[in-house]
Amino acid sequence: MQAEIISVGTELLLGHTVNTDATHVARMLAEQGLDLVRVQIVGDNAGRLEEAVRAALERASVVIATGGLGPTDDDLTRETVARLAGLPLEEDSGSLARLHEYFGDRPLPANECRQALLPRGARPFPNAVGTAPGCAVPVGRDQWILLLPGPPGELLPMLEAGVRPFLRELCGGVIASFMARVFGMGEGEAAARLGSLTAGSNPTVATYAGDGEMFVRVTAKAADHAAARALAEPVLAEVLRLLGHVVYGVDVPSLEAVVVAELARQGKSLATAESCTGGLIARRITDQPGASQVFGCGLVTYANEAKTRLAGVPEDMLRAHGAVSPQVALAMARGVRESAGADLGLGVTGIAGPGGGTPQKPVGLVYIALADAQGAWLRELRPQGQYPGRDMVRRLSASHALDMVRRRLSGLPVERWEEPGAASCLPGGQRL
Repeated sequence: MQAEIISVGTELLLGHTVNTDATHVARMLAEQGLDLVRVQIVGDNAGRLEEAVRAALERASVVIATGGLGPTDDDLTRETVARLAGLPLEEDSGSLARLHEYFGDRPLPANECRQALLPRGARPFPNAVGTAPGCAVPVGRDQWILLLPGPPGELLPMLEAGVRPFLRELCGGVIASFMARVFGMGEGEAAARLGSLTAGSNPTVATYAGDGEMFVRVTAKAADHAAARALAEPVLAEVLRLLGHVVYGVDVPSLEAVVVAELARQGKSLATAESCTGGLIARRITDQPGASQVFGCGLVTYANEAKTRLAGVPEDMLRAHGAVSPQVALAMARGVRESAGADLGLGVTGIAGPGGGTPQKPVGLVYIALADAQGAWLRELRPQGQYPGRDMVRRLSASHALDMVRRRLSGLPVERWEEPGAASCLPGGQRL
């Protein structure tokens, strides 16, 4: 079954708002086994929206429109779809009751009541957060247009509570889907390793490039959940075998979530001293529930004086090797670990750019050191190809640092630091 997404809103065309709705809906469509064939963006214009919906219905069985359901004059999606489908708008008593509940003792304006008008025969999706309900509108023969609110805070709960059950019922059968998350291998190499697995039809295996990492989704469809899992799990196991320890988790939210959970499970703590990443590692860790159990100290030692005073980096080391060096990264990791009384310490120093590089130390060069009671490990990141930009250098450096912690906690290989002769033991540089 094929589907299309139409994102409605002039603010999307102007670039004032990022179209995250399409991403959320696309993920759900994939999880439910629907093929997404096209995504359109249309401004707040009834004529262009009707044209886009008509074209989508020629190609897809399910058309999902997000946005344009609110109470203002430029919210035209509901009326446009009703006119196209030849269905009158009728007051939905349940939606009106929820509007009264939402406003409570406040007056309910007439324009707000517009939102309770749905095309005749539509299946409503209650809005648990806002005012505009969604709905599924029957159109033609075995076709549906789903109308969903634009604000992500309203869209996401509706996707889970209303749209997912509807699509499951519509498609027949049950979907079992697993997401393997990968750091340290590109999509091309992963696809090559997976080989013919990606050609299967049930289960399907698909690779997706992410922000500095990639994902592999295994999806199976069957009559019930147990049968779908029975189809998917052997294929997932083969994916994990082929990709190995670059897979950091299955159906986990993020690399930092895995690190925090594993630190908690082992009863260990982490401290960080960051230069070029500017506290990004600490932020990603403390964004996780339960971080306070495993993370008590994060230093941003941007200046050399701060590296010496807060992280214990010797001044003569900074003079001899420079702030961006394996020696300083190692001293930062050891220093913050000791001062914080932590089990593990991370030290990060580098040149995020766009300026500040030299032929010997180019923009994008980053050293990441990890220290614990048994020793120390170092990862060198060197730019390869076009400079990816300051933000990407910082984000990838933070991910590499978290990956080092993940590997150490799991007993996986990490680049070892051997003294003396630091330069001879570097691994040749990871790709940024």
